Amino acid sequence: MNQDFPAKFLISFDKYLRFYDRLAEEGTPYQQEKARRILKAQAPYPELREGFTEVEKLETHREILDVILQDAFSEVLSHNEIKALSLPYVDVLSHPSKRLQKILEAAGKDFSPILMSRTEGQDYIMTCTVILNNFYGYKLDFSRPYFFEFPDANGVKRHYRILYNADFMEILPNGEAPEISQDDVDEMLSRPEDLEYWKSIIPPESFIIKGFVIANMFDVTSEYSISAIKSELIASDKRGSDKFMGELQDTFRSFFRLNDLKVGFITYNRKDGQFEKVYGKGMDSFILGDAAASKCNKCLCEKSYDRLLRQKSYYVIPDVEKYQKLSKGQGFYNNLYEQGIRSAIFAPIADQDEILGLLEVVSSEPNALNGVNATKLDDVMPFIVSAVVRSKIEEENLIDAIIQHECTTVHESVLWRFQEEAKKFIIDQLEGNDPAFKEIAFQDVHPLYGQIDIRDSSRARNSAIQRDLMIQLSRIRSVLELAFEKTELPIYEELIYRVNNHMEDIKEVLHTNSEQAIFNFVQDEILPVFEHLKGVDKQLGAEILSYEAGIDMGTQSYYDHRRNYDETVMRINKSLASVLDRRQEDAQKMFPHYFERYKTDGVEHNMYIGDSIAAERDFDPLYLSNLRLWQLQVMCEMENAYYDFKAELPVQLDVASLILVYNTSLSIRFRMDEKRFDVDGTYNARYEVIKKRIDKSKIKGSDERLTRSGKLVIVYSQKKDELEYLRYIRFLKSKGYFTDDIEIVELEGLQGVSGLKAIRAGILYRKLSGNEEGSKEFYNYDDLMEELQT
Repeated sequence: MNQDFPAKFLISFDKYLRFYDRLAEEGTPYQQEKARRILKAQAPYPELREGFTEVEKLETHREILDVILQDAFSEVLSHNEIKALSLPYVDVLSHPSKRLQKILEAAGKDFSPILMSRTEGQDYIMTCTVILNNFYGYKLDFSRPYFFEFPDANGVKRHYRILYNADFMEILPNGEAPEISQDDVDEMLSRPEDLEYWKSIIPPESFIIKGFVIANMFDVTSEYSISAIKSELIASDKRGSDKFMGELQDTFRSFFRLNDLKVGFITYNRKDGQFEKVYGKGMDSFILGDAAASKCNKCLCEKSYDRLLRQKSYYVIPDVEKYQKLSKGQGFYNNLYEQGIRSAIFAPIADQDEILGLLEVVSSEPNALNGVNATKLDDVMPFIVSAVVRSKIEEENLIDAIIQHECTTVHESVLWRFQEEAKKFIIDQLEGNDPAFKEIAFQDVHPLYGQIDIRDSSRARNSAIQRDLMIQLSRIRSVLELAFEKTELPIYEELIYRVNNHMEDIKEVLHTNSEQAIFNFVQDEILPVFEHLKGVDKQLGAEILSYEAGIDMGTQSYYDHRRNYDETVMRINKSLASVLDRRQEDAQKMFPHYFERYKTDGVEHNMYIGDSIAAERDFDPLYLSNLRLWQLQVMCEMENAYYDFKAELPVQLDVASLILVYNTSLSIRFRMDEKRFDVDGTYNARYEVIKKRIDKSKIKGSDERLTRSGKLVIVYSQKKDELEYLRYIRFLKSKGYFTDDIEIVELEGLQGVSGLKAIRAGILYRKLSGNEEGSKEFYNYDDLMEELQT
C-alpha cells in the first residue's frame, strides 16, 4: 500500500471479536461455549485486537485466523462462495475460500490480482466519501463497481465483481479530525477529479480505518463482456484502429469462454447479391478467405443461404469435419475445414429485415460452438447491429464527403457509381496506397434535351436597363438645373450638357459599354458634386435626398425596371423548374436515368438513359420511348403552368419550348475539372454543337426563327424520329395537350450541321374557369393571349 490514502489502514479483528464478547455473556449455552473457545484462541495474540499495518502478518496468523473466522468463512459454503479477507480498494486477498483458491491457482503462480479500471486518485476520493458518510454523516452516493480479472486454466479472461462487507470496520480520527462544512462538501462534489483539492480538505492519513472487509465476488464475465462489446463497438475509427479487432476478439473469448475463438465480419451487397470484405485493420472473413467479394449463392450452401439470408437466423456448424464429409467436399464446408475451423456460428446482422452483413464466430475445436451457446449471441447482436448501422452511416457520410469534394453534387441516379469509386478510394487509403478518384463514364446512353426559353429576354433586359438609366439621368439633370439656376456656375451647365449626351446616347439603343460608362460618370463626377451641394442649399439638399431615396443600395443605381425584370425571370424559372422537378420524381420511378437542369433565361434540362446508368434494372428501348413521351407531356405542362400566372408578373414576357431528338447513343464522362458530365469523344461532340445553336436557328428560306410562342418545336434528323414523334403528338392531342396546328419545317444549315428538320406542334392550353375546381377551358395560343388581355 504505497499510494496515499486519507486514512491509515489498521488491520484489526477487534470489532469482529467484540461480537463474540457479547455472545460469551448473553448467548445460548452453545453460543457461549463457542465464543469462549474463539476468544481463548485469540487471547495469546493481542495485536489481532490492537491492529497492525503489515499485510504479511495475515499469513503469519493464518492458523489462528482459521479458528477466529470460521463463522465468517463457513467451511460448508467454501466450495461455492468466492470470497476473501481484504481491505477496501486494495489489492489484498487473504484467507480465500476454497473456490477462490482454485480460481487463483488456475490463474498461475506468477499471477497477482489487481483491481481493474482504476483511475488516478479514484481510491483516495472513494475513501473520502466513505469518511464523509460514516464519520461526518453526509449522505453521498459513493457506490462504484470494482472488478478483478482472472485468467482461467485455458487463458480465457474471467471477470468478478466485488461487493465489500464493511461491518467489521470503524473510522477513527488520527488526531484532531478536520472540520468540514456543507460548502466544503459541495465544492468537493463539483470537483470530482481534482485530487489535490480533496487532499486539501481531508489530508492523507487524517483518519484510521480499523478492521477488515470481506470481499464477496461474483462471476460477471458474461455481463462484463456484453458491456465491453458494446463499448468497443460504439468506439469511433474502428476500422483504422490497431487494437479494435484484437480487443473485440478477446472479449468474445471471455464471453464464450473459449480461448481459441476467432471473430470475423463481412458486409452484404444487396445490389450485386454478394458478400464483401470489410476493409480495416485485423478484420478478416472466414467465408471469403482471401477473396475481396463473392456471390452469396457460391460461397454458401443452399441450407446456410436459406437460414441466413431468407430466414435471417443463426446458422450453426458444431462439427465442420462431419458436415464436410456429408457434403462430399462442398465448397462452403471445405473452405472452412481447410482453414482449421472445426465449429462455427454465423449470424446475420439485420436492421429492420435488411441484411447488412454477417458475424462469423469460429473455433478450432469441434462442438465448442454449438446450438446451445449460439443463443448467447442474442444478448450482443442488438449492439452489433447498432454498430454496423452506425458504421454504415459513417461510411456513407465519408463517401458523400469524398464525392462532394472530388465531384460536387451528383444526381441520385448515378450516385451508386460514384459511391463505388469512393469505396475504392477508401480501400486504397486503408491499405496505404496512393488513393486517386478515377473518372466516371457511362457508355451507350441515349440523350434527351429540352428547353423553355424566355423570348426576347435580352431585349427586355436592355429595355429595363435603358429605362432605369433614363430615369436616373433625368433626376440628376433636374438637380443640376436647380443648382445652375441658384448659382449660375458654368460647371453645372457643363455637367447638364454631358448628362444630355448620355441620355441621347441610350435613347434609341443601349450600347454594350453605355451602362458602365454612365455608372462611372455618376460615381466619379456627379456624386462628389451632390455631396457638396447638400451643404450649400437646403432646397438642393432635399432634392438630392429625394434622388438618393430612389437609388438601390446593392447596385448603387436606379433599379426599378431592372428589379421588375429580374423578379419576373426569377419567378418564371422557379415555376418552370418546380414543375419539372416534381414530375422528374415520377419519371425516375419509371426507370432511373441521369437528369440535370439549368436556370438561365428560362430552364434547360439534359437527360441520359441507358443500361450503364441503371444499377439494378435491365434497360429496354421501351423505357427510352416512355421518357420521350413523358418529356413531351411535361413541356406542355410547364407551358401551361407559366401562362396560368403570367398575368401576375411585373413584366409580360413570352416563352418558347424546344426538344432535341438525337437518335444515336453516346458516352458521357464526368469532367473532374469542371465538376459536371459532358459528352465523351469527338464524334459525340456534334450533339453539343447542335444543342448550342438550334434555338437561334431559322426556317429554311425565310427569316422566321424556328422557336415560336404557343408551339412546341421538336428538332430531329431521321425520318423514323419524325414518325415516332408524330405518333406521340397524335396520342397526346387526344389527351388535350396539342391542337390541330402541326407543321413540319426544314432548318437553315447551321455551322457544321445540316439536314435538320423540325415538327412545330401547337400547344393546347388549359385554364381553370371560375371557381369550379376541375372545370377547364381549352385555348390555342392566340385565344389564350386574347383571354389574358381582357
